[in-house]
Amino acid sequence: MLYLRLARGYRFADLGRWLLTATAAALVAALLLRALGRALTDPAAGALVRLLWCLPPLVAVAWFAAVAARAVPAGRPDRITGLTAAGAGPSRIRALIAGETALACCFGSAVTLLLFLVLRNDVAGPSLAPELGMGAHLPAAAPVTLLALVPLVAGLSAALAVPALEALPGRPAPAATPRFGALRLALPAGLLLTGLALELYGLRPGADQDGRPVKLPAGLGSTSPAALIGWALAALGLFLLTAPALAWAGRLLSLGRPAPIRLLAGRGLTAEARRLGTPLAVLALALAAVLTTFRYWFDRPGTAAPLPAVECLLVLCCVVGAVLVRAAEIRSSRRPVIAALTQLGAAPRLLFGAALLRAATAGTVLLLTGGLTAALAAGALR
Repeated sequence: MLYLRLARGYRFADLGRWLLTATAAALVAALLLRALGRALTDPAAGALVRLLWCLPPLVAVAWFAAVAARAVPAGRPDRITGLTAAGAGPSRIRALIAGETALACCFGSAVTLLLFLVLRNDVAGPSLAPELGMGAHLPAAAPVTLLALVPLVAGLSAALAVPALEALPGRPAPAATPRFGALRLALPAGLLLTGLALELYGLRPGADQDGRPVKLPAGLGSTSPAALIGWALAALGLFLLTAPALAWAGRLLSLGRPAPIRLLAGRGLTAEARRLGTPLAVLALALAAVLTTFRYWFDRPGTAAPLPAVECLLVLCCVVGAVLVRAAEIRSSRRPVIAALTQLGAAPRLLFGAALLRAATAGTVLLLTGGLTAALAAGALR
């Protein structure tokens, strides 16, 4: 009953977040039920491998649920204030947000299960019969156990993502300017240089004759172990360097005697580098992996696999949704600053221009890190 009362106060952003979570959970549930149907049809054809293929989209949905749940206190302070006035503490509020996320996942999973059962009732054609396990007995506990993973993982991620300090109004988390010292930058820089050296070593002439090549999944051919490990280390280094790169870009905008638009954009980007760095780093890595994979399939017709393609698109959609939710969270947290600047006489065009400059600078950093990651991935698959 409490969740129904909360749903009555949904705004467009809340409804969109709920529907996106339910849709992503429904797609992951469809992948899990497909693996179950294949296992029922042919038990000896690698059921564990099919379940492992469902792990990346499940992780993507859990991460999206965590980012969306973290944005609730900043986006709906009136709801948090009302719950606090009703006697709910930080732990209770975190549990309510996690339960709301789990309910959305349960709704999406239930719709998928209903469609799965309807199609098994002699509705699907012969082409879908192996995917649904038609003709084989379906244990009642099997789909329920599989589909319980989606709301359980998403709800747990949402509960762990909401900090206790941000759950109470008037007690925001301390927003200090991020500092990236030499020790903080030594690890990602070392990973990047080591990865570049290993990949160049793995791509040298005659490297194919050394050792046993690693066969990649999804029809991506094979590559040398040194090139694969080198790309993984370089991608991890670029992932960790995204937030410092955003902070440096913000400081560059503020160098010298900047105009008000450059000063606002630079200071804002530097202050939000830590919170914006992780989603943009994940987006750059996901874009690089997806674009490189599709380019490899396009250059070699007949090697594409439908299941990895669907999973790539699902993971990419979850990552893009998480970036948009984090951007909305940052915008909500900047409302007091924008209100103070407006009271001081700042023109709306100035604030809009600073936001555009900040977005363009962050996009440039994303293009550099993602482009380098994609180039290294293309070299490893060559």
